[in-house]
Amino acid sequence: MLKLAMVVLWPSFMAAVLAVGLFFSVFDPEQLPRAEMMSPMAVYTAGFFGFWGLGALASMLTYYLVAVPGDHNPPI
Repeated sequence: MLKLAMVVLWPSFMAAVLAVGLFFSVFDPEQLPRAEMMSPMAVYTAGFFGFWGLGALASMLTYYLVAVPGDHNPPI
């Protein structure tokens, strides 16, 4: 189970780092809608965890599609 968590969470963490860097190099957190109530650090944090969640979902879906139970053809 720990191996599955690391296989899913590590690539999604790296993707979140890249996505946050790219997203916030284009958009200023103080000018985003609904961000007036939050500090810029809170916006960065929420963005990071949001991108990490999306990356984890994508990594988990990829893992599931590679190792579908009952598949008689092993993955390449």
